[in-house]
Amino acid sequence: MSIRFLVLGFPSTRVCMCDPLDPSPPEVRYSAVLCSVMSLPKGVDAVFSPRSDAPKRAFPATAAVEASRGFAAGAVREQEEGGGQPLRKDRPSRTALRVASSRAAHQILDEPRILDDPLAMRIIGVDAAQEILGNRQRQQTLAARYLRAFVVARSRVAEDTLAQAVAHGVRQYVVLGAGLDTFACRNPHGDALQVFEVDHPATQAWKRSRLAGAGIATPGSLVFVPIDFESQTLPEQLRAAGFRPQAPAFFSWLGVSMYLTRNTVFNTLRYVASLPAGSGIVFDYAPSLDTLSLARRLIVRTVMLRVAAAGEPWRTFFDPRQLPGEVQGLGFAAAEDIGPEALNAQFCDARADGLRIGQIPRLIRARV
Repeated sequence: MSIRFLVLGFPSTRVCMCDPLDPSPPEVRYSAVLCSVMSLPKGVDAVFSPRSDAPKRAFPATAAVEASRGFAAGAVREQEEGGGQPLRKDRPSRTALRVASSRAAHQILDEPRILDDPLAMRIIGVDAAQEILGNRQRQQTLAARYLRAFVVARSRVAEDTLAQAVAHGVRQYVVLGAGLDTFACRNPHGDALQVFEVDHPATQAWKRSRLAGAGIATPGSLVFVPIDFESQTLPEQLRAAGFRPQAPAFFSWLGVSMYLTRNTVFNTLRYVASLPAGSGIVFDYAPSLDTLSLARRLIVRTVMLRVAAAGEPWRTFFDPRQLPGEVQGLGFAAAEDIGPEALNAQFCDARADGLRIGQIPRLIRARV
């Protein structure tokens, strides 16, 4: 399978779309190109050409129009909404709302659901919910579908692994970088499982106001733990909140590692590995660009542009071939890399709606 392409000024990442009738600006056509190749088989690059007789079968013009509302258009919206500035201590995370909106959209657009979250629409607020309900087309772009599929799949892996840990006696669950995650408010384990939500103070205050505004009760088993991952230590903040380091605990760390330094990521993992046997963690990460094909490197660069426009740039990448061994070397008994092939096989291959996870994002599941 091959599509022709022309890269202008790589690595400045400007691509000329093959359809000469496409009126979209170069940045949007570039995004459309990248979004369309996210689900190609591993090892297959997309190739594009400005020639009018270039083959269209693998990338129809309708797909270009659909995908043009994806990553690049999102970056433009971020700039228009005041993005581009570093995350301030007094400002909540912009990406947290985008991720929560993806979880909410999944509840009404996709069947069967990978993750059941009855609180997802309520916590994002009336405006965000109305945007989903009133503009479903935007939620069905290639970029939005790939993001949505991974967001709910990673949460499902974390919650399934947590359930196994609880069955083996774990009674503490730590959600690092919780954002607008709603697990603590729909906790199926009740008071038997204490949930510690760790996040940036501004994001946490924003979440608490959204919970109150939506009329979502916070159970007694939920403890909020404010922290700046780069300047405060996780062990001290958790202990101050009542966490018991002498007892096993399960951690989820989703959508966070790429925003931190490598040392901060490894120090956090080293702490989890120091906890008693039975502890564990699920986290996602951005793969090193040199481990990806050309097309997928361009996709990652597009995502990086978008999150940087929101003032939250990616800082750290890992080699999937080395990371499991590095994690195990920190003190874990086992570390498993879970790639898109395994996630699609578990959650998407049997679907009739075509929802799939792109060929880039990955998870690590580790146990002590």
